[in-house]
Amino acid sequence: MDMTENLRPSGAHPTDQDPTSYAHGNAAHDGSTAYDSGSTAYDGGSTAYDGAAGGYPPPPPYAPSNHRRAKRPVALLAAVALAAAVVGGGTATLVGQLNNGSAQAAGSTGTVQGTTVSQSSKGTVSGVAEAVSPAIVEIGAASSAGKSTGSGVVITEDGEIVTNNHVISGAQQIEVTLSTGKTYTADVVGTDPDKDLALIKLRGASGLKTAALGDSSQVKVGDQVVAIGSPEGLTGTVTSGIISALDRDVTVAKGDSGGSAEGQGQGQGGGSGQWPFEFGGQQFNGDTGEKTTTYKALQTDASLNPGNSGGALINMDGEIIGINSAMYAPSSSAAGSGSSAGSVGLGFAIPVDTLKADLDTLRAGDGS
Repeated sequence: MDMTENLRPSGAHPTDQDPTSYAHGNAAHDGSTAYDSGSTAYDGGSTAYDGAAGGYPPPPPYAPSNHRRAKRPVALLAAVALAAAVVGGGTATLVGQLNNGSAQAAGSTGTVQGTTVSQSSKGTVSGVAEAVSPAIVEIGAASSAGKSTGSGVVITEDGEIVTNNHVISGAQQIEVTLSTGKTYTADVVGTDPDKDLALIKLRGASGLKTAALGDSSQVKVGDQVVAIGSPEGLTGTVTSGIISALDRDVTVAKGDSGGSAEGQGQGQGGGSGQWPFEFGGQQFNGDTGEKTTTYKALQTDASLNPGNSGGALINMDGEIIGINSAMYAPSSSAAGSGSSAGSVGLGFAIPVDTLKADLDTLRAGDGS
């Protein structure tokens, strides 16, 4: 809201002008807040001056002081801030920290505080990357089958991190690397294999940058998105694309299948082949096994590769709208015909509303 007003300079009401050159209903007196003090003498177009000598309006008896004028916008801003706090007091939350240091709403149904894009950088991939990358981590999960790499999203300053269940399933040790290069050991708080979600917690962490959870019910096909994660162990990799489709049925391995820390070994050194999933009635990158779960996913053409699992799919306001979880890649049999594993523009993410609905369960360690 532009609260700036232009004061009329001294001498703006000379008495020696042609009477016809002054209009009583001009912008200077027509309801301007500069003179709106309750007096009818300045109520634009008032007949109080109709009988003035020579038809001239007399100059105001005093010049409104800057001090008096400043009180109104300050009071208005305070009222707006109060209204915002009341509206946000239910399910919405305030973003605790923005890229430019100010606060604003995290979204109509946000459940955690987090950083979003500064006003000057909204709508740009670079702005999203700068704001959200510090809240995306690399997860190394070691098991008896080896070590695999995934990604995660920091949602609290003391180190709560959301990721995929298949990233940490069966892990005996979890090491998390921040965007700064600092590493922590993490413990599993709760898992929900049915939704392929997990919550882990860093030991001894504080003051971490956090991500804001958005509203995936507002996502539309064609919306621009950014994906951030650690594909093939390349920490903080940023790709962009659009939402290609909604409500895609994706079937993934449920739990520790074959002993690897990430399902069938997605990531580096985690077993043979890529992590499997089923899409459109076909299985990709191996056998999904007998224990599977199916969920509705967001489809995106933002490039996803092994290691992106558990990372963030983000809208252009810097809000998390999905947790990247699966990608299409040719199966091992197809690879023999000349195809190779890797992103071909078919990636899938768990909608963030699914995560928000499951967050209390994960924190309680009561996942299915």
